Amino acid sequence: MSPEWQYISSKSNALVVRFAKLKDKKYRREEGLFRFDGIKLFCEAAASGAPIRYVLVSEDALEKYRDTVEQSVKDASLLVLTKGAFSKLTDELSPEGIITVCEYLPSIVTLDGDYSALTSGEYGSMLMLESVRDAGNIGTIIRSARAFGTDRLVISSDCADLYNPKTVRAAMGALFTQNIFIVDSIPDAVRSVREGGSRVYAAALERDAKRLGEAELARGDAILIGNEGHGLSQDAIGACDECIYIPMEEGSESLNAGIAASVCMWEMYKVK
Repeated sequence: MSPEWQYISSKSNALVVRFAKLKDKKYRREEGLFRFDGIKLFCEAAASGAPIRYVLVSEDALEKYRDTVEQSVKDASLLVLTKGAFSKLTDELSPEGIITVCEYLPSIVTLDGDYSALTSGEYGSMLMLESVRDAGNIGTIIRSARAFGTDRLVISSDCADLYNPKTVRAAMGALFTQNIFIVDSIPDAVRSVREGGSRVYAAALERDAKRLGEAELARGDAILIGNEGHGLSQDAIGACDECIYIPMEEGSESLNAGIAASVCMWEMYKVK
C-alpha cells in the first residue's frame, strides 16, 4: 500500500508557516527541527538514518521523486505543495522541488561543563574550533572531516549554527554522520582533552610555533583552529601543548578557516 501524501495549496497553511520560521535559529531551537533543499541531501539524510520528519515536494516534481521518497522513508509525513506554497520555503534560486524537515541530529551533542565525553571511547583524531563564525566555513570543515577521517569535531558554542542552511549545504551530507561536540569553553575543553592523554596543537603564529609537518602528530591528537579574523584567544593558546603554523609562500594572504582546517586534517590523516 502506497503512503498517503497530504496536498497543500496555500502559503498560509499552518505547516507552511511553521516550516518557513525554520529559517531562523531561534525557531529551529524551539522546534528541534531544521530543513534543507535538494534531492542529494534528502538521499544522504535517508541513507544515514537521520530522523526525517517531513518531506515536502512541489507538485510539478512529485512524479520525479515519488518512488525515491516512498522507498527511502517510512515514518515521515509526505506533503505535496503547489508551486506558490513551495516557493515560500525554498532557499534555492533554482529549486529542485524537494525540501526535507529533519529533527536535530543525535550525532551532534552539547556538553554542559562535563567534557569527559571528549576522551571516552576509541576515538582517533580531533579538530577543535573556537569562534568560527562563517556558516560556509563550518560546513566545509565538516565535509573535510569526513573525507580525512577526523573522528570528532569540538566547536565552541559561539561558532556558526550547525543547522544553518548554508552550513548544511556546504557540508554536503557529512553533517548527518559526523560526531560533533558543542562546548561553552574551548580552553576548558582543551585542558580536558590533554588530561585524557592527547596532545592539542594551536594553529597560531606564535614565536615558538612549529611548522605543520614538523610537529610529531600521533593518533588521538587534536588541532585547534580560531576565528576567521582574530584567530585564537590567548586563553585557548595557553591551554594547548604547542603552536603550529601552515607554511605558505611569502606575501600570500592567510587561509580562511575552512581551508586551514582542511590542511590540518589532511596532516592528521597521514598518521591515522
